[in-house]
Amino acid sequence: MPPSTTEDERCSLPPRRVLAAWGSQFSIAGAIPDFDDYEKALEACSASDLGDPVVGSSMLYTSGTTGRPKGVFRAGSTRSSLIGPMMQSSDFRPGEDTSLITGPLYHAAPLAINMAVPLAVGVGSILMDRWDAEETLRLIESRRVTHSHLVPTMFHRMLQLPEEIRSSYDLSSLRWVVHGAAPCPEHVKSEMIRWWGPILYEYYAATEGGGFWIDSEEWLRKPGSVGRIDSDRFEVSVLDDEGEVLAPGKIGTVYFKAPDQGRFEYFKAPEKTASAYRGDYYTMGDLGRFDEDGYLFLTGRSAELILSGGVNIYPAEVDAVLLQHVAVADAAAIGIPNEEWGEEVKAVVQLIRGTSPSEALATELLAYCREHLARYKCPRSVDFVGDLPRLDSGTIQRRKVRELYV
Repeated sequence: MPPSTTEDERCSLPPRRVLAAWGSQFSIAGAIPDFDDYEKALEACSASDLGDPVVGSSMLYTSGTTGRPKGVFRAGSTRSSLIGPMMQSSDFRPGEDTSLITGPLYHAAPLAINMAVPLAVGVGSILMDRWDAEETLRLIESRRVTHSHLVPTMFHRMLQLPEEIRSSYDLSSLRWVVHGAAPCPEHVKSEMIRWWGPILYEYYAATEGGGFWIDSEEWLRKPGSVGRIDSDRFEVSVLDDEGEVLAPGKIGTVYFKAPDQGRFEYFKAPEKTASAYRGDYYTMGDLGRFDEDGYLFLTGRSAELILSGGVNIYPAEVDAVLLQHVAVADAAAIGIPNEEWGEEVKAVVQLIRGTSPSEALATELLAYCREHLARYKCPRSVDFVGDLPRLDSGTIQRRKVRELYV
């Protein structure tokens, strides 16, 4: 809708459709102010079939969490290994259900999971202009939302709402909420399942591929896992720096087996493509470990790893502890130079609204970390910021935080 249209006016309009393409905005099945008529635009186009139709494919870009976004190109169309478990668990009811889109549509997950798939089966979607914790709850209640996709940062922000606000909304329409894009701290997901019920589903995948999937009940049996290997859908290994397969419990780089057809390449970046592949396997740079039952646990990204005194420290583990403190809205642990140890851990913290930074609070946070982490993993200093740099999806851009110190 045009910016000049108020929310009440939008809600009062009869059901219509909007299409954005070729730099123009079209209305379908009815006129909308400031929109071109789609049917009239089609009159200038030929209605005959194409003489040489070719099945197309999409080229989405990576989120750019650890570097410049890269175009992920495939020569042919491919089917995601997540389609099966996603469709089985979602139980879409055409004409009845509603999907809430909380993230930007130039990200693969909101585009596919929140819009393309629901629309393909006859389920409508609601787009948020910008994400807000309480507004999400209001829309779920007022529009009787049944399906949505969120990221861990959104969970954390909603959990920080006062209890009287959280409990004032009727969320009983929700049947299916999927999340991914970043590892979710165990305490955050546990609280969300306690609040919303066992309707949370988690995936581990990226624009390049992947396909781990886990529901709430299975996650409660394996807290922190992103799912188990399904050999019928994909192959995956955790490798060391020499390319050797690591035993369960050992942390290494996660590699997926590339398909025989439709393998991706980074658009116009052959050197980056080559660095992602090791033989027939590729990686998104994630670190993790398997347990004895074949469940995968992610520990972070290789580009974010902190190396102090020859020991690996995973920032996500430090973040998860800081997020449990009542004064912390968000946190990003980074490695900064240390002459003796190579790197040391610094915590960059965004406080909850109404809390002021102070030396006393920094000391309290450092002590809190020492209570919950091994000494070598603990931050040696804390900096406070008004806001942390993040993608439109809500994921923190740790590299931009680190750039301020190195």
